[in-house]
Amino acid sequence: MELRFSLDEIHDVAKKILEAYPSARCFAFYAEMGSGKTTLIRALCDELGVRDNVSSPTYSIINEYEIETTKQKILHMDWYRLKNEQDAIEAGVQDILENDNNYCFIEWPEIAPELIDKRVLRISIKSSSSITRDLLIE
Repeated sequence: MELRFSLDEIHDVAKKILEAYPSARCFAFYAEMGSGKTTLIRALCDELGVRDNVSSPTYSIINEYEIETTKQKILHMDWYRLKNEQDAIEAGVQDILENDNNYCFIEWPEIAPELIDKRVLRISIKSSSSITRDLLIE
């Protein structure tokens, strides 16, 4: 799937992703700093029914949210501060990735690519201008 969108359309993009990949539970976001990873994750959480404040887990590494209607967990991870795969394992991300029941959103997955398997939906975001983004899902 390929899309071009502006931030005004972010909730429509989130809805399209969830409709196109209804069985996906783990999503890895590849993008430069400031390109909208957390903004898209916030929109995905909104569409899934999270009522908590969704923010970047840059310092905590893992934030946990709950879908209000189903009580299903969403684990939002930011691997930016991790050095490598071993750091990620020590932070507990491997256990999270092995649990297929929860949603999992990963920012900066390129820090520990060995932990990203073929079940993970890869989403690349590139700035095409100051207001639009190109999104590619593999």
